[in-house]
Amino acid sequence: MAKKQLFTLEYPVRCSPSILYEFLSTPAGMQEWFADKVDERDHVFIFSWNGAAVEKAQVVEKEQDKFIKYHWLHSSKDEYFEFRIEKTEISNQTILIIKDFAEKPDIKDQTQLWDYQVKELFHRLGN
Repeated sequence: MAKKQLFTLEYPVRCSPSILYEFLSTPAGMQEWFADKVDERDHVFIFSWNGAAVEKAQVVEKEQDKFIKYHWLHSSKDEYFEFRIEKTEISNQTILIIKDFAEKPDIKDQTQLWDYQVKELFHRLGN
């Protein structure tokens, strides 16, 4: 299996970091845009799509209103996906930064998937 590469995506968001963080770090928030059903037990999020596909991700690290990092339990130890919230200094705009891993030929498809998911998130946020 080819080694996956880290890639980073950035999206400007029109909402406060605290509201955005709720959508990135809680089962109720994640269920609004990321998966059809989301549960959490002992810092492990259980995501399901279409009533069947189930994936589990453990919260590795987090800081309120700043970032949350997840590790898919089926992935290698050094792979993760992360949501980071930053504010630009000049315009004070909120930026959502997503870091994820994919094999090089799949990065474009993964980027499109994230674009779709983030579009759904923005719809829920009223952006």
